[in-house]
Amino acid sequence: MDFLLSALQAYPVKNYDTGDNVLSQGENTGHLYFLIDGTVEVVKDEVVVAKVKERGAIFGDLSALMGIPHTAAVRAVTPATFHVVDEPAEFLQQNPSVTLHLCRMLARRLDSMNKYLVDVKQQFSGHDHLAILDGMLDTLMHRQPRERQRPKASTLLDPNVLD
Repeated sequence: MDFLLSALQAYPVKNYDTGDNVLSQGENTGHLYFLIDGTVEVVKDEVVVAKVKERGAIFGDLSALMGIPHTAAVRAVTPATFHVVDEPAEFLQQNPSVTLHLCRMLARRLDSMNKYLVDVKQQFSGHDHLAILDGMLDTLMHRQPRERQRPKASTLLDPNVLD
């Protein structure tokens, strides 16, 4: 991670106390956050989806790259310190090693999501209400999504459909 620390040395450091929100879901800061120290949790729609303590972990990447609001919140579980980059596109263009690091991190996330969706699809094979997974997998695999399929009315609200 020396390349990362070297690239970030001129950028400001921000400290967060336990319980502080680093990022809020729906907010659009336009910043990249690089974890220096501490543990944070990623929270999507009030569900904790990950705990992260890996030095160099990047947050705010989807928002910065796509120009959209943050898709999840990041909250400090312990006191946490970040480098904050306020011009992410310029920073990534000037630091190809950091850009490659980000690409690898995003590729790992995509690969994990693909594996998870395939596993869910295999487990629930034959249940028509999960037809949406086909579209999600198509999109994740860079194919045009199939025409959306609406589940049969009989399975939409039937809690016994998986019994």
